[in-house]
Amino acid sequence: MWLVYLPASFYFVYLAIKARTFFFFAASNPTIENGGLLFESKWKIFNLIPNDLFPSTLFVNENEEMDALLLRLQLANIKFPFIAKPDVGGRGFGVMKITCIDDLIKYRDVVRVSFLIQEYIDFPLELSVFYVRNPNSIKGEITSVTVKELLTIKGDGVSTIDELINHNDRAFLQYSVLRKDDGMNFNEVLELNKVKTLVPYGNHVRGAKFLDYSHIIDSELTETFDNISSKIDGFYFGRFDIRCSSIEDLKKGKNISILELNGAGAEPAHIYDPNFSYFKAQKVLCSYFKNMYMVSSANHKLGVPYMTLKEFVEIRKLEKQYKSKINLI
Repeated sequence: MWLVYLPASFYFVYLAIKARTFFFFAASNPTIENGGLLFESKWKIFNLIPNDLFPSTLFVNENEEMDALLLRLQLANIKFPFIAKPDVGGRGFGVMKITCIDDLIKYRDVVRVSFLIQEYIDFPLELSVFYVRNPNSIKGEITSVTVKELLTIKGDGVSTIDELINHNDRAFLQYSVLRKDDGMNFNEVLELNKVKTLVPYGNHVRGAKFLDYSHIIDSELTETFDNISSKIDGFYFGRFDIRCSSIEDLKKGKNISILELNGAGAEPAHIYDPNFSYFKAQKVLCSYFKNMYMVSSANHKLGVPYMTLKEFVEIRKLEKQYKSKINLI
C-alpha cells in the first residue's frame, strides 16, 4: 500500500498544511466515527441507512450466548449460509462465509470481539460506487464504479481443486488461506468447464479482480445515488459496496443491496483494474484527496470539528487492541 500511495501522499501533506491539521478527514462524514477513515463501527453506519437498502444484519455482542444468537437468527429469518465480519475492520479482515452451526461456533471461538452477521445476497453482480457531495449542495458526483469478479477456478475434468488453484494466476496467491477452509474438498476433480467460486465476496486482498466500470457513470446513475445518499444523514464522501441484479437495475435503483458503506477510508477501487496505469492512479488518488479536503473543510465551516492528535493516538491504540483479539486471516 505504501507503494500505491507514496507519490499522492505529498499532495495530501499539502492539503493538510492548508487545513492546518493532518486529521481533516474526520470531518468528511460527521455522523460516521472518525469520518470513516479508521476504527468506525459498521453497525453504527448501517443504523444510518434505510432498512430496505441493505441485507438483514445482526449485531452480535462478544459475550452473547449461542442459544440466544440462534434464536435471533431465526426471528430475523437469516438462514445459512450467511456472512460474518468484525464490526470494525477493513480489507476483508475477518470476513467469512458461515455455512453451518459448526462454522459459527468456530468463528465465535476465534473472533473475541463484537461482530456482524449479514444475510448472504446472491445477486449476480458485485460492485462499488464512489460518491462525493459538497455539504452545501443537494447534488453529488460519482467518481468511480468498480465491478468485482470473484475469485474462481474452472475445471478441466482431470485436475484436482488443489492443482487448479496452484495453476491459477490469482488463486495460487490465496492458497495458504484457502487451505484453512475445512468445507472444501481439495482432492475433488472438477468437471470440464465447471466453475467453482473460491471466495464468495469481492475483496481485492482475497483474490477478487477489480474492473474499471466508470464508463457507466451518467446522469441516471448519479441521480439514483443522490437519492440514496440524501436518505443517509451526514454522509458526503465514500464508497457503496453493492450487490445488484444488473447494471440497468443499478441505474434505476432496483434490486440492489448495500453490503457496506465506507467513509473516508474507502478507496476509488477502479485504480486496481489490471489495465489501469500506475501514474493515472496517482492522478485519481490526488483527486480523491482533493474531494476529501473539499467536503471536510466545508463541514468544518459548518461547525464540524477536526480530530485532534490526542484523539488520533488513542483511536490507533484502541484499534491495535481490537485487532489483537481476532485470530483470523
